[in-house]
Amino acid sequence: MTLTYVVSGFAVGMLVGLTGVGGGSLMTPLLTLLFGINPTVAVGTDLAFAAITKSAGTIAHRIKNNVHWDIVKRLCFGALPAAVVATIGLKYFGALDKHIGQIIRYAIAFSVILTVIAIIFRGRMQAWMSAHPEKQLHGRVQVAATIIAGAGIGALVTVSSIGAGAIGATILVLLYPNLKPAEIAGTDIAYAVPLTAIAALGHWWLGSINWELLVTLLLGSVPGITIGSLLARSVPEKFLRGLLATTLTGVAAKLVL
Repeated sequence: MTLTYVVSGFAVGMLVGLTGVGGGSLMTPLLTLLFGINPTVAVGTDLAFAAITKSAGTIAHRIKNNVHWDIVKRLCFGALPAAVVATIGLKYFGALDKHIGQIIRYAIAFSVILTVIAIIFRGRMQAWMSAHPEKQLHGRVQVAATIIAGAGIGALVTVSSIGAGAIGATILVLLYPNLKPAEIAGTDIAYAVPLTAIAALGHWWLGSINWELLVTLLLGSVPGITIGSLLARSVPEKFLRGLLATTLTGVAAKLVL
């Protein structure tokens, strides 16, 4: 079984490297559906996994000056308190309870569908926002919207481990359409580090992290992400997005049914 986890980590890592989509939308459903792991444990383990892998990505983006720290701060103002509140809620209702686990399965499915929408329509959203500058938010309204969006993502990530990748990047496109793609990616990854770290600490407190599983997944994912990143330019982007969207839609349906 350990080798299977390593191979799974490698496969997810390669897909993340090829597509840029966060591993949560791939890893958490995989652990839940294929290996039958308790949904809460799958979420907690993936959050610890994300906190480690995204830290390396933040360092790389910081070196290239792709991170807008003022936006990161605004997102964290909303996301971190929301993550704490969501963790307390899971503790109160019983994170490892069977019925709560079923609710978390639905939350994962909902998050996966949001990710599919983000994958398919993000480019069109950005083009529309750029073509309609009068619709763009500015000043205090933009700041408030960013904090509120951060709170929503913070709660979603804590419950499902999904949302800080494609969904977060899409929200940045809508709120800050003038950012370059590399700046969107860098800013999105940078705020996801403290968010996933806080959420992972919360799940550690809940007892819903499988540390042995985490290590085996990392053993496979690190080389997978590296190889996927090197191959990314040789695979058509539209093909990858279509394949990923189709796969994730099937995963969401399987989670619900």
